[in-house]
Amino acid sequence: MINVDSDSTYNPQKWGLSVEATKNLGIRLYAFWMRFHEFFKTKTRDTSEYAYHYLSGQLRMETERNFANIGHTAGVNKQNMHHFMSNSPWQSQAVIQQVQTEVSATPELQGGVLILDESANEKSGNKSAGAGRQYNGRLGKVEMSQVGTFLSYAKGSYWTWVDGELYLPKHWFAPEMTDLRESLGIPSERTFETKIELGWKMIQRTHTNGLLFSAICCDDFYGQSGKFRAQMRDDYVYMADVPQDTLVYLEKPVMGIPTVQSGKPCPQSSTPKVISDDKPLKVCDVARLKNTNWSRVRVRTTERGELNDEFAVRSVWTIYEGKSVREWLVIRQESENKRTYSLSNASLDTPFKELARLKCQRFFVERSIQDAKSEAGWDELQAQKYLAWVHHLALTMLSLWFVTQTKIDWAKQHPRDPALLQLLDVDVLPELSMANVREMLRAAMPLPSFSVEDANALVVRHLVNRTRSRKSRMKSNDKHS
Repeated sequence: MINVDSDSTYNPQKWGLSVEATKNLGIRLYAFWMRFHEFFKTKTRDTSEYAYHYLSGQLRMETERNFANIGHTAGVNKQNMHHFMSNSPWQSQAVIQQVQTEVSATPELQGGVLILDESANEKSGNKSAGAGRQYNGRLGKVEMSQVGTFLSYAKGSYWTWVDGELYLPKHWFAPEMTDLRESLGIPSERTFETKIELGWKMIQRTHTNGLLFSAICCDDFYGQSGKFRAQMRDDYVYMADVPQDTLVYLEKPVMGIPTVQSGKPCPQSSTPKVISDDKPLKVCDVARLKNTNWSRVRVRTTERGELNDEFAVRSVWTIYEGKSVREWLVIRQESENKRTYSLSNASLDTPFKELARLKCQRFFVERSIQDAKSEAGWDELQAQKYLAWVHHLALTMLSLWFVTQTKIDWAKQHPRDPALLQLLDVDVLPELSMANVREMLRAAMPLPSFSVEDANALVVRHLVNRTRSRKSRMKSNDKHS
């Protein structure tokens, strides 16, 4: 057992880590599963116990979280586990909708943002649902992969997945793929949908389910679509990254039908076009203009110090379907050689700092995808069937939501000692990570490899080291500022 001085910075109670709460993590996980267990029943069987074992395996196991290994760890038949995940018709969408309902009902998460992104998992062959040679962002190249589009919800230091869809490349709907689609259980009603179309479908579904959000954020793959921004424009606030060569106007251009010398409308043109002398500029060129004003904004504290970058904001016009559209162009200087660009339909009275904050929200979808992969085994799925992917999504979402909810509840029930800030000479302490919660859960569940006291002490050592690491980075930043 690890010995800790009660007055030291390594005292778990100072960090809000109660021995009793940690010991009860297993009970907490069981109660969490019970709120969802009805969704895992079918018309003929109660298969909900397999959901509990799978969820427990995702959170407790370190690697190789496939159906067989999770079944073996839980002491259940691996064929039964495989059937539950790949063939059993339980209600995955009901699970996802319940997560959205609980997120919406959590006061600490009110006013959060939806963030749309995609993630690819490398596959060894082309027989898994949706597999094909497509761009894999993690590998940075086109490779045999399976791609999902995901919606994350983020508020402050909390984030979780709230929806997802498997992208099926166009060739999957060719006549020669009919037998493979049927054997993998791809629903007959599914037709080809682009990733942007899947993203819009999820946003609408999430809204219909009652999850409120203050804005939608996305990367430039989605943001460059004028149609996608138009779909969001009337009902939602968006902050959409765009490529650096996106064209904008600094003044509202005059739109009309081009005419020929006779003054008659051009017979080849029925869509209004820019008929004034205004010329569009690439957003990267707008950033270089002398009258583009830059201001440094302290967006938030981070474990690496602060997110404290320079931003520029300009009102611009873009063209969509023959109409000029007024949008904010928000530019962020992320490093000496890197600028990123976003377009937003936020109201004209939106404060500069709020636009800068929204510009930086995509970080949290990257964190949620990272947690899903490294901490919940999202990328360890080996099954080929469509239903296996959908079921794995629902249970991975539960893993992320369980950890997020635990962090929120513990922050209220077991506040940290504010004296830690003075003891460590910092202005902010790191939040519990998903890895921290999993560490304590492994100690609290049956047959722990070490005691909950040891787990708490180990997590606190991680937190103290992360705090000191941030302090060191802040001092280094001050020297170079």
